[in-house]
Amino acid sequence: MSNTELKVQSPAETEHVLAPISWKTPRILGVLAVLVVLFVVFSKGETQMYIETGVDYWKLPEITVPALAGTLIALVLCLLLAGYSWWTTSMRIKAGLWLPIVFGVVWVFAFLVWVGAGRGIPIQITGLLSGALFLSIPLIFGSLAGIVCERVGVINVAIEGDLLFGAFLAAMVASATLNPWLGLIAAPIAGALVGSLLALFAVKYWVDHIIVGVVLNVLVLGLTNYLYNGVIQATPELREQVQLPDLPIPLLSEIPVIGPVFFSGTILLYLMYAAVIALQFMLFRSRWGLRMRACGEHPEAADTVGIKVNRTRMRNTILGGAIAGLGGAYLTVGMGLTFTKEMSSGKGYIALAAMILGKWNPKGAVAACLVFGFALNAQQSLAIVNQEVPSQIMRMVPYLITIIAVAGLVGKVRPPAMEGVAYKG
Repeated sequence: MSNTELKVQSPAETEHVLAPISWKTPRILGVLAVLVVLFVVFSKGETQMYIETGVDYWKLPEITVPALAGTLIALVLCLLLAGYSWWTTSMRIKAGLWLPIVFGVVWVFAFLVWVGAGRGIPIQITGLLSGALFLSIPLIFGSLAGIVCERVGVINVAIEGDLLFGAFLAAMVASATLNPWLGLIAAPIAGALVGSLLALFAVKYWVDHIIVGVVLNVLVLGLTNYLYNGVIQATPELREQVQLPDLPIPLLSEIPVIGPVFFSGTILLYLMYAAVIALQFMLFRSRWGLRMRACGEHPEAADTVGIKVNRTRMRNTILGGAIAGLGGAYLTVGMGLTFTKEMSSGKGYIALAAMILGKWNPKGAVAACLVFGFALNAQQSLAIVNQEVPSQIMRMVPYLITIIAVAGLVGKVRPPAMEGVAYKG
């Protein structure tokens, strides 16, 4: 008999434990693919689409798409992509971001064909894209503000208040001085004031961040409504429409299709580009970003190396409010509109959802904001093409996309570890 002892291994030692499979994305893609069946059933006639190049020397002809054939092709592609999503999920293969992006493009094409079927009014594709970008600007500023705050551990639900107060003060100053540039300067100051209140109560006095954010939103809403009724309505000088001038970039703005969309706009468009690039670099490639993320992930460790955690949190919260205030400026001086009550219309909450969808990353947040911006623009533009679609349905589309994206397509996300937790060191 051998003296060698046999070691019996437990199942945990012999079997590799696999992580649970998340079926959220395949299920949502499957449901959306089934919805295309309705587009096929109710698509009759032809759909006209027109792409505006933005230059006189190169014009594209109007595109005519047979509605039934177009929606059928889109249905087949959506079913194939949804099936591929089910297969990759069951095989534990990461499909990547290209899958939902391609699916979304095909689904939107089917939706546009259905909306314009038999209407005789061409759908302006370039207008949809440019409008989506412009309506995304306040959302992008708001989501960047959320990233700046939440990366240091402060939950910023007050983005809605930042946008609204920024829009209010920008319109007031611009109308009073007839100078849109002064209104642009006033907007981040207004956002910083709201951010200061959030920092004071959430960081210094350790009040629950979400409660403070909601209270600030209600406070700004009530204050702006009161001042609108008591001051703006009674003072005609404060109802002047003042707009920032368009600043097309030479040569780049003349590129067909792309130029009018991306390189022809107000200064806020270019400030948005600069803010996204700067924050993406600073957050992950700079000492400032490392200290910022340390305060949100492990404040005790940050404190031991000499980082003033609460001071950093307060500064970033005020900075985030100022960034969101710029987004509010676009709602008034950026679009040449006077201030109206509740004109932010929930955009702060959509920006917060975009930040979560983008996983607290500037690039991801921008992509999510563009999706929401397209939805916001579509419910305005396509209502002209097809007036039979109930306006209530078109208005709820952006918020429906917000719920679907945050609930499913985003998958599993992990916020900063100490987000919303007061540091008492």
